[in-house]
Amino acid sequence: MKVAVRYARHAGLAALFVAAALLGTLSGVLFAYSDDLPEVSALDDYQPNTITRVIGKNNQLVGEFAVERRVVIHYQDIPDNLRNAILAAEDGDFFEHSGFSISRMMLALIRDIATRGKSPGGSTITQQLSRDLFAQEIGFAVGNRSWERKIKETLVSMRIEKRYTKEEIFTFYANQIYYGHGAYGVEAASQLYFRKSAKGLKLEEAATLAGIIQNNVRQSPFVNPEATRRRRNYALERMAEEGFITREAAEEAKLKPIVAPGDPIAEGSVSPYFLEEVRKYLEAKYGAKAIYESGLTVKTGLDIKLQQAANKAVDRGLRRVDKRRGFRKPRRNVIAERNRVESVKIDRWSRRIAEGDIVPAIVRNVTDTTARLRVGELDAELTQAGMRWTNKKSPKDILKDGDVIDVEITKIEGTNATVTLEQTPLIEGALVAIDNHTGEVLAMVGGYSFSRSKFNRATQAYRQMGSTVKPILYTAAIDRGLTPTTILVDEPTTFDAGAGQPPYSPRNYDRKFMGPLTLRRALEQSRNIPSVKVIDMLGPTQVASYAKKFGFAQDFRPFLSMALGAQEVTLLEITSAYSAFPNHGIRMEPYFAEAITDRDGSLLEERRPQPRDAIRADTAFVLTNLMEGVVQHGTAAAANALTWPLAGKTGTVDDNTDAWFVGFDPNITVGVWLGNDEKKPIGYNETGTTAALPMWMDFMKVYIDTYGNRENPPKFESPGNIVFMPVDRFTGEPASGASQSVVNEAFISGTQPIRQ
Repeated sequence: MKVAVRYARHAGLAALFVAAALLGTLSGVLFAYSDDLPEVSALDDYQPNTITRVIGKNNQLVGEFAVERRVVIHYQDIPDNLRNAILAAEDGDFFEHSGFSISRMMLALIRDIATRGKSPGGSTITQQLSRDLFAQEIGFAVGNRSWERKIKETLVSMRIEKRYTKEEIFTFYANQIYYGHGAYGVEAASQLYFRKSAKGLKLEEAATLAGIIQNNVRQSPFVNPEATRRRRNYALERMAEEGFITREAAEEAKLKPIVAPGDPIAEGSVSPYFLEEVRKYLEAKYGAKAIYESGLTVKTGLDIKLQQAANKAVDRGLRRVDKRRGFRKPRRNVIAERNRVESVKIDRWSRRIAEGDIVPAIVRNVTDTTARLRVGELDAELTQAGMRWTNKKSPKDILKDGDVIDVEITKIEGTNATVTLEQTPLIEGALVAIDNHTGEVLAMVGGYSFSRSKFNRATQAYRQMGSTVKPILYTAAIDRGLTPTTILVDEPTTFDAGAGQPPYSPRNYDRKFMGPLTLRRALEQSRNIPSVKVIDMLGPTQVASYAKKFGFAQDFRPFLSMALGAQEVTLLEITSAYSAFPNHGIRMEPYFAEAITDRDGSLLEERRPQPRDAIRADTAFVLTNLMEGVVQHGTAAAANALTWPLAGKTGTVDDNTDAWFVGFDPNITVGVWLGNDEKKPIGYNETGTTAALPMWMDFMKVYIDTYGNRENPPKFESPGNIVFMPVDRFTGEPASGASQSVVNEAFISGTQPIRQ
């Protein structure tokens, strides 16, 4: 068989020389085109457009930036089964020819005559590489299949073969070839189709990649699995014929199903707002070209598990608050658009649908007790129990045939699903998690949906901070000698606001007064009037100076209204400020990227944690202890159910326009905000306690379950000059014995009350 093949090749060689003689001579052809060819020496510095990859903790992929999705690998990184599959399917004589195949070109000539000049074909791997790298120079374009172009392609291939080794040429090819769906090169293709590195490909997977090189998109398993199977089996057959694998191995691999777990229409990065912050930094420092073409690697501290928890916490938290405002009439009805329910396609349906997903659905028909829905290929049922939150008795009260609604998939059995009714929230929210000890941003959500709005409410939105300012002003109070047992009187009070200003009469959120209470109780219950009295006592200018200590970009205006949080800050700023409390008064500057390397692995820059002395360690501990009380006895008491060392502060702005909770354990600080982009109420009684705190708790529960050790939880460590004394939490007087009203209070040494 091999002898016959060799004979045919020699016969083909003779035939080509005959053809060359008819055209003039081969040397004449070379001379005619030699001055009009590209310099292949450009491949000496082969640097194709490659992916900029953003990596999180544990080397998890956070996201990518690319014009062409490509990961350049070396020859030794291409496994034998993939290398052999490509050679067998595309160019079995690759290691024997000098850039072109005489027999192939003669067959192409015959086909060309038969098809009247429509199909030159017959390209070797080197010719395909020439065409791909130098398309413009050799005149290649879609539809241009002329022999003039073919001759130029062949001459370029000969030059490439003369200058580079076969291994180098094959590596160029393996990194350059297009695989469809935006993926270039075997490594990116392997990750796209099989979610693994090329090194981990099985035989049938390697043959699949080799088979779809030609007509890549049309033979993609995502588009035409049957065509994929035919081309894969062709590659396996060729591998057996070339002796790369046994006939038995080929037949066994042919029987295996096509399994491509990748997703060409993925929703994008798990952390788009974080990724956008990284992109803006890279573009400002290195330029857009470097981001999209130069293959940078950006190492960050983002934690994928925590980011997923943040995404879910914000999504569910916003939906929870939105539902309390009632069900809104669906915006779209496909029947009203003169479409049939069964003919409509929704983009989200092209991706996998699993239990727990919230997806669009179309109402097929409605009865008094149920609504039948279409969710892609699923037939779903919505019962009265699944819409209980609407306070409507029947689906007919709110839905009609053809409505497009949101549902959560609660159960899937075959092609049937059970669902509950959802709706897209109108309000916005944000969440930031920071490592107390390094300043790394561990998770970030900047809004309900990046596709709906790219405005990052964690870093760009300046909002009034409400009562989250109180720990900062009480920091000034502790520094100036006040203690947790200092008595403040919560009563109607009018203050002199200064020359030319009307008298200032602040109010508490509940419009009530609690009379004399300790500083601890004033913070735990978030009382406004005692806070204003503290500012009046210390002086507004003195308190306002703490803004810089805590790292806020803007100065606080030195007015008594600071106590109510009238100043505007970002969520990232307030979260970073709070991280100083559990970190002994040291605030670590928050950052996104810790190291950036180029495509060759050379370090371009490295960011190390940058500590900033914010406040005294003893003051920080006293405030931490006070904020533990907010969780244990105050406005955030619901968080006590997490049974973990936690501290924090709720915040609500006038008219319920903004709801906050910022809290921490010894290791991380997490801030949450909810509100409308326009300054208008979220809804009646939507406070930091009712709206923001549950979202924060959802996130913290995942964090604790993932990284916490409940048998040995972390502790808020106290400095050496902290004195603990049991006091009555209501009066502040020293106490003895165990009682629900007794708290083991923390004092800076020398400020503790004296026992009588």
